[in-house]
Amino acid sequence: MTVAAVVFDMDGLMVDTEPVYKASWQQAASELHYELPDSVYARFVGRPTEACERILVEHLGPKFPLPPFRLRWPVLWRTEIQRSGVHVKPGLFELLAFLSDRRVPVAVATSTESDLAALTLSLAGLADHFAIVVSGDQVAAGKPAPDIYLEAARRLGVSAANCVALEDSEAGIRAAAAAGMVGILVPHWAPSIEASRAARHVVEDLHQAREVLTSLIAEQERS
Repeated sequence: MTVAAVVFDMDGLMVDTEPVYKASWQQAASELHYELPDSVYARFVGRPTEACERILVEHLGPKFPLPPFRLRWPVLWRTEIQRSGVHVKPGLFELLAFLSDRRVPVAVATSTESDLAALTLSLAGLADHFAIVVSGDQVAAGKPAPDIYLEAARRLGVSAANCVALEDSEAGIRAAAAAGMVGILVPHWAPSIEASRAARHVVEDLHQAREVLTSLIAEQERS
């Protein structure tokens, strides 16, 4: 294949922000006298906020006070992320430097809303690396639908079939596959059968992801 561009997920893939989201959602629910178990939160990973809210209400019931919850959890999230900062995953800057040296364009495709994504990238020192950021509130259907990856390819000006997507979640890797991209999955835990089938490659970390991209680009240069 031709590696025309690489599209990155954000939370959990480039930055270790999933624990902050989980803590803020669970604390906001607790303040409203509801319990949000880890097992339910795990279903949120990689999905847009609206989809997460639907799962939340399905689990906690129709009387769950969603409006105050919507107001509270972002406050908790912002407070914690500005206090503790954003931790970048090992190997990310080396991977970005590798792609930059080879003039491979990059973009972000994240389920996170625009304002939170911008803050996350800024605090992580990543904002200058990505001129193109597609967020969950900019597409009609969130992951696992392909919309966000198709939009990223459109903004990059390349065919989705010539893009590599890096993801950490099942919803995300399914979205990349549905868009026709070559998916590299960097999971936090043993991936499901569905996630493994959707991924072209499954690796342990971003260092190994760079090795896969090195091979793909070398193969492209030989052909």
